[in-house]
Amino acid sequence: MRQIPLLDVREGGPIAHAAARVAAALALRDACLAPMPRWGHVCLAPVDRLARAWLRKSASRYFEDLERIAEILGFHGAATLNMSYLFACTTQAFVDPFGAPTIRRSLDWPFRGLGRGVEIAWAAGPAGGFYNVTWPGAVGVLTAMAPGRFSAVINQAPMRRRVDGAAGFPYDFALNLTNALKNETGWPPDHLLRYAFETCATFEEAVTLLSREPLARPALFTLTGTRPHEIALIERTERDAEVLRGPVIVANDWQDPRSGWRGRMGPENNEARRALMRQTPAGAESFAWAIPPVLNHTTRLVVEMTSARDDGLAARGYECAPWRHLPEPATADFRLCDGAAAIAA
Repeated sequence: MRQIPLLDVREGGPIAHAAARVAAALALRDACLAPMPRWGHVCLAPVDRLARAWLRKSASRYFEDLERIAEILGFHGAATLNMSYLFACTTQAFVDPFGAPTIRRSLDWPFRGLGRGVEIAWAAGPAGGFYNVTWPGAVGVLTAMAPGRFSAVINQAPMRRRVDGAAGFPYDFALNLTNALKNETGWPPDHLLRYAFETCATFEEAVTLLSREPLARPALFTLTGTRPHEIALIERTERDAEVLRGPVIVANDWQDPRSGWRGRMGPENNEARRALMRQTPAGAESFAWAIPPVLNHTTRLVVEMTSARDDGLAARGYECAPWRHLPEPATADFRLCDGAAAIAA
């Protein structure tokens, strides 16, 4: 079973990561795009240009990173895959039996290859180092842990709906995307989270930053610090934020439903995943919660992490064969406490 590599990219960041892992990035691209028809591959170049044009006018500070990574990788799709948005996730933030605020997190994405291709990037910024659970060629941060500071993840937020029923879904989806591309100039959520890890020295600084900065799309940020009371969920729209304190379970909906929004995956699915997490004891064995319905055919990654310990990160990748209903582990469990040796990028 494949080992999840740990790469030291404290000098050079995602650009150094991409340069060191070009072959891995190409394999990941091919796996993600394999189900796409041939005509879809032809569309990658113009879609890349659209994604890059939008990122250039956004608040992100990482446009040049993406440009350099696309140049290094030398294939169409780098910008498109970076600007695509995660499908669904389940997150739990709680205090473990030893008093450490902890995050359990699954990431569901229909792209194949993400479970097999996951890597840990040991990155750094002015505020210190952090471990980013990521992929070669990725610019932003979806799941990361900074020892002694904070841990954080992103869940996809509910969808803004104007027309009820399944027939209205394509209309609302297209309108939301068009509005984001034409009118929104805020941060892509994963870019803002990277900026938080690079520049925020404390849990509270990160909560303030993620609550304040304008976003290009709604997002759910879950954070934990190093002390038991340092747990927060930030429910974000493009301009507004609601900060909820204390242990929380997050699917793909607001904690309290709001008019005009529909939770991703539907209320039954979201509640079923939350119910499983509620039933899992704080002291349960590692990844005991990674079972249906949290584990499903699109699950690509599960992570457990706490910033209260220097070695508080564990990860496992999943892949699902086309003929199977549930994925199977595609990687051996990664644990910092196992003394994993970093590869110099």
